[in-house]
Amino acid sequence: MESRPPAAAPTPAEAEALEAVVGRRVQAVEARVIRRGPDRRHLLLPALHALQDRVGWISPEALAELCARLDVPRAEAFGVATFYALLRTTEGPRTVVHVCDDIVCRLHPDYREPDGHDGWQSGESVGVHTSPCLGQCDRAPAAFVQRAGADAARWTAAGTEAAPARVVAVGPAWLTGRIGTADPASLEEYRAHGGYRALRAALAMGPESVLREIADSGLRGRGGAAFPTGVKWRAVASSARRDRYVVCNADESEPGTFKDRVLLEGDPFALVESMTIAGVTVGATQGYVYIRGEYPTAEQRVIAAVEQARRHGLLGVDVASSGLAFDIEVRRGAGAYICGEETALFNSLEGYRGEPRSKPPFPTEAGLFGRPTVVNNVETLHNVPVILTEGAGAFSAVGTADSPGTKLFSVAGDVALPGVYEVPFGTRLSDLLELAGSPRDAGAVLLGGAAGSFVPQDAGEVALTFEGVGAAGLTLGSGAVTVFGAATDMGDIVERITAFFRDESCGQCVPCRVGTVRQNETIARLRSGSALAGDGDLLKDLAAVMGDASICGLGHTAASAVGSALRLGLIGGAAGAADGRSSVAGASP
Repeated sequence: MESRPPAAAPTPAEAEALEAVVGRRVQAVEARVIRRGPDRRHLLLPALHALQDRVGWISPEALAELCARLDVPRAEAFGVATFYALLRTTEGPRTVVHVCDDIVCRLHPDYREPDGHDGWQSGESVGVHTSPCLGQCDRAPAAFVQRAGADAARWTAAGTEAAPARVVAVGPAWLTGRIGTADPASLEEYRAHGGYRALRAALAMGPESVLREIADSGLRGRGGAAFPTGVKWRAVASSARRDRYVVCNADESEPGTFKDRVLLEGDPFALVESMTIAGVTVGATQGYVYIRGEYPTAEQRVIAAVEQARRHGLLGVDVASSGLAFDIEVRRGAGAYICGEETALFNSLEGYRGEPRSKPPFPTEAGLFGRPTVVNNVETLHNVPVILTEGAGAFSAVGTADSPGTKLFSVAGDVALPGVYEVPFGTRLSDLLELAGSPRDAGAVLLGGAAGSFVPQDAGEVALTFEGVGAAGLTLGSGAVTVFGAATDMGDIVERITAFFRDESCGQCVPCRVGTVRQNETIARLRSGSALAGDGDLLKDLAAVMGDASICGLGHTAASAVGSALRLGLIGGAAGAADGRSSVAGASP
């Protein structure tokens, strides 16, 4: 990136877009002088979005002006702008269509591999680009559209866009009960269906009682790590540092997963209430919701819910006349799967590249802006009002001792009834598949998304609990369950998974940056019949190195689905022979 600012000034449209986010330039920044402004750098990503929305790309002139206003080195800002798939630093069409070619959409009968798989197809006014999973698996096939201009717009086009999300509850519909019943745009309807009872209870109980109730409920994180929520909240509440934050990780980007999208679109006020409870309980005054950029409807509905809550005194300097302050800001991601990792998400919010940090320190000690931070995903937070209104005892009475409550599963692929299923922990996998109309002769089932594992044929009796899947050598992961029919080319699916991790690796650490590329190349050779001697051992070595030495979970799990597919013989005899495969029923992935 050129170290000197360009001679030309930003266009009036660019200047207007910048002013709306970062304000006017206060003083000129002397060339070649690097000044850091951590208190304003966090506006970098929102400002880049504003430029992208208004003019369709981030020009050198606009970037230089943005850096001058935020005191951010241009090289660093350019590194941020080029990190994300939904931002462009080269001029192109003002309307861009991102067509999903991931593991569920490619199962559709009308799917065809696009020309120029890794690049652009540009018409005079519209650009077309292939995309990883858009979180619309229940409505596949799907595309995401960006249109720049004064009337900038983003929307998702899907095969069954007109149909509402299918939500099925077996047992207590705690998390999904209002979806399809209460208007997600109406605070009044939310209250009429029990909304804000939990916040009133939390304020009456006080922080210590709320912390005890959350701990007694046994609630564990629903994002994949399954960490006890009460322990996390207690650690932040007990911190000696006064500046604390609450962050909702709504960057749901795991292929095959869409449960959080359904919660965000169908019950946004529940998220606002949950975060407010977390804030007043742990002593935080500011919260952030980080929503993936491909979820425009979810973003709009959460923003509307935040604004209504603020107008009615449920957010701000005096929450519900309690004398306690808490507010929420919604931030938009920009197309980076890695930002679903909590510390990468913090870096993104702070205006840096979305690269994970080494841990420890953990977020409860040094999270967003280096301060103690509660970070939970959408589904986890939606459980909080249930616990406070129903009681920890009633909550823990559902499910099992180690996995209390209900769990949301995103079921898609070759099933008759794709959708979100809320079932008690302990439900058998076979029962869940039967609810969704899975064919009895399904070729394969992927549990946990791209970072999960293909399950053996006898895994139907596995109980869907943290302890049950762990004993079977599997993982619940994000709660994605993807079914592949007997006619599916599973080699194609596995190769797509390896391409996903290759493309989504942030490149920060060598084991993941190199390992994901080599894994993809090796699977491609196995599929084409041109395997090299030792390719099976190479895949094992790559899995071991990525699992042991990568900085974050992306590298740790990048080989999980691949290893399970090879052991189950899902991608052909050559792959199985190369892996030295024998009996695999119940094998650990």
